[in-house]
Amino acid sequence: MTEKKHLYIIWTNADVETAEKMVFMYGINALLKGWWEESTIVIWGPTAKLAATNEVVKELIHKANDAGVIMAACRACSDMYGVTADLESQNIEVIHWGERLTKLLKNDEKILTI
Repeated sequence: MTEKKHLYIIWTNADVETAEKMVFMYGINALLKGWWEESTIVIWGPTAKLAATNEVVKELIHKANDAGVIMAACRACSDMYGVTADLESQNIEVIHWGERLTKLLKNDEKILTI
């Protein structure tokens, strides 16, 4: 069996401290320290609004992008909150994630949900 080398962090908790002290701290360090070859943070639910409006979180997204973290967001969620363009302007890939997440789960990928 091949070792999984890509970590997906599904971020649904719209608390700034959780974003700062867990989601981005681990997501960024996972790459910088070589714990994972790839790291993807998926913005889902109310985190879409937070990522589009909170300056602390915007700076964390910028740092993650600079570190090579793949930033993605659920389009259905960003559309509901009316923030799709705001997220895309931060170099976040905004796509429909339901089917993709299902495939990742069925493939036993490494997924951390926060």
